[in-house]
Amino acid sequence: MSARHVVRTLGILLVLIVVLGGFFACSLRNIAALPPEPAIPPGARVLLTAPIADGVAGAAQVRRGQYLARVGDCLSCHLVAGGQPFAGGLGLNTPFGIIYSANITPDKDTGIGAWTSDQFYHAMHDGIGVNGEHLYPAFPYPWFTRASREDADALFAFLKTVPAVATTPPPNRLPFPINVRATVGGWNLLYLDKTPFMPDPQQSAEWNRGAEIVNGLGHCGACHTPKNLLGAEKSSLAFDGAAIEAYVAPDLTENQRSGLGNWTIDDVVAYLRDGRNTHANAGGLMADVVTFSTSLLSEDDRHAIAVYLKSLPARTASTVESPDAAAMKRGAQIYADACSACHLGDGAGQPGFFPPLSHDAVAQQPDPTGIAHIVLAGSRSGPAPSRPSALTMPSFAWKLTDQEVADVATYVRNSWGNQAGAVAATDVHKLRERLALQNQHLTDNSTDRD
Repeated sequence: MSARHVVRTLGILLVLIVVLGGFFACSLRNIAALPPEPAIPPGARVLLTAPIADGVAGAAQVRRGQYLARVGDCLSCHLVAGGQPFAGGLGLNTPFGIIYSANITPDKDTGIGAWTSDQFYHAMHDGIGVNGEHLYPAFPYPWFTRASREDADALFAFLKTVPAVATTPPPNRLPFPINVRATVGGWNLLYLDKTPFMPDPQQSAEWNRGAEIVNGLGHCGACHTPKNLLGAEKSSLAFDGAAIEAYVAPDLTENQRSGLGNWTIDDVVAYLRDGRNTHANAGGLMADVVTFSTSLLSEDDRHAIAVYLKSLPARTASTVESPDAAAMKRGAQIYADACSACHLGDGAGQPGFFPPLSHDAVAQQPDPTGIAHIVLAGSRSGPAPSRPSALTMPSFAWKLTDQEVADVATYVRNSWGNQAGAVAATDVHKLRERLALQNQHLTDNSTDRD
């Protein structure tokens, strides 16, 4: 048996341990409520847009790194409500437990101030920390590994210029054996692909630029691609949409029902720039992406991303069973009472303000968690330069029972040309518990709407 085979076998054994731990971790998360969604601190993105003076050492490299921090959406994860930019501490709710983002300010004791550029590149490219420890792939190094050494050095140069913050994030909340970082080594043996980005000579320069961003620093697939039991992307289902925390990152392929099939390239560009278009408004986690990343990119890069995404082929859509007629009738009554004032009786909405629900991709995702989340918790929108104000979807958790949320979501998912599966009240109840939302006025035994 070769040494390489032995190493790979050991890696597989370690990963099998992670699987068992993963099932245990998932059971813990099923009974634990998620922390409240953090508000975006005012002025948090100033460091991403502040001019870099010519007198700054290596100004050109620092400017390049500042732009790459926008491309990589670094601030969305390395910022917590009440905290300082890049100081970390945000709890990332993975299927295996909560992992807190690191402090990447130049503080020498708690941040990356004592790191070298080699150590930073090692973290970005290999997922290895300054002390040789394995980093959890909640830090998306499987995507960042495609960034060039030049880009990694530029990003490091920029981070060295931001204000140092002396703060240590909370310890990760992971069960044994996942809290043993050596297990990640086995995961890397199976899933970490360090192949650098290679332009496709059959495609345009713009398409290749979009592919480089989406599959590299932009790490779009980290949210929009389904994962297997070990948390690795299912490459055969790339960009098909996936559950993330208590949201659903929607399908980005050309699927007419649940993806971008009805969007034009200009629609995608507008969404990335403004957080809204005639089809949808960005909310929740995507609002952060727009705020700290895509709204701050060049128009050329937004267009390149759109060109690439619009080239992703749709896969065969699954067959959907017709929903229960009684549930549809109840849902129609709830929609007329609670939703039609903004989204109109025919689901046409008021594009740019209240998104249309007819032929809506989010509503038609195979996993109904996204629409159930929006009805229960509402949806906040992040600011973008060209959007001075944003209208926010209110929470209906106080007003609607689990069955009523399920009924109205089922109605929206199957009206005005929409076609998707029914929503179960039991799934809404589990989501309500995870979001720590309570129904204050109604009981789940009531279906009357006086």
